[in-house]
Amino acid sequence: MKFLSELFKENWNPNNFFLLAGPCAAEGEDICLSIAENVLTECQKHSIPYIFKASYKKANRSSLTSFTGIGDEKALRILQKVKDTFNLPIVTDIHTESEAELAAEVADVLQIPAFLCRQTSLLQAAAATGKIVNIKKGQFLNAQSMSFAANKVADSGNQKIMLTERGTTFGYEDLVVDYRSIPIMKETGYPVLVDATHALQKPNQTSGITSGQPEFIETIASCGIAAGADGLFIETHPNPSEAKSDGANMLDLANLPALLEKLTRLKAAL
Repeated sequence: MKFLSELFKENWNPNNFFLLAGPCAAEGEDICLSIAENVLTECQKHSIPYIFKASYKKANRSSLTSFTGIGDEKALRILQKVKDTFNLPIVTDIHTESEAELAAEVADVLQIPAFLCRQTSLLQAAAATGKIVNIKKGQFLNAQSMSFAANKVADSGNQKIMLTERGTTFGYEDLVVDYRSIPIMKETGYPVLVDATHALQKPNQTSGITSGQPEFIETIASCGIAAGADGLFIETHPNPSEAKSDGANMLDLANLPALLEKLTRLKAAL
């Protein structure tokens, strides 16, 4: 995990989990700055290394009318503002090879969406930037298969890799988390995270809008830490019902302090 200690510098804490958190999408400057400040304040209380997360664009949408972003340049400027204001590393999603270099101008971590984790050219493009590459496990893959995705990045000359468990398709409208995935993916030697919010999505709803079960975020996160996850991924918003994207499964920002306190105690007990 040397690349993590280099990323967080003096904020690195090998005795606690690290956190990727923020709104699903970069909706606007004020909301991103506010969320970043609030999450950072809570993370500092518990010595949790923190990466601010927001997608500068959204590509995997349920319908053509779903929110896809406020414009690439504008969203990336907002991420840069968060980075400069709070001295925080940034993680954002990419969906095509051409996006990798663009996003890498701002982001410290390039995230490969679960649906695209087998996309060889995308993984190679992300690797070529030299940034950390966080690959989300496809909802259709077993944990063992993620070693092949990781190898595509490593064999392209980039060993700075993280893997994220985000649930496995169960039927048509549900996901389940198999916590065996965590120790299995850790056998690769790369840090493993649990996405405690997307794992609670209920996709393919007849309304065309993905729903979720945010009341179980604490359960997913706690079990992830107990199973040995190195980090957590949590999308959070002060008004999830008003979020432009994925509000149905996001954590209400007001609930974050108590959650991080419980999870820190759990990690310490382990």
